[in-house]
Amino acid sequence: MMDTKKVHLPVIMEKDEDGFFVVECPILQGSYIRMWHEFDKSKKPLTIPKHKVLGKGLLRKLVRDAEISVEEFNRLL
Repeated sequence: MMDTKKVHLPVIMEKDEDGFFVVECPILQGSYIRMWHEFDKSKKPLTIPKHKVLGKGLLRKLVRDAEISVEEFNRLL
């Protein structure tokens, strides 16, 4: 049986202007950012890799999953 150890990590949770909660752990490189909408449960939660570069296929999927247009995505950058 493997020994387990509890680790406490800092987590940042913020609400953006569009009503999404954004949660991330800044000390873990290569981790993920998790987003979900506070009131609109019909919107899918998003899990975004925290990488320096994201492939265009992954970006397309994230834009599709967020149910926004490419133009809206570019505006938000």
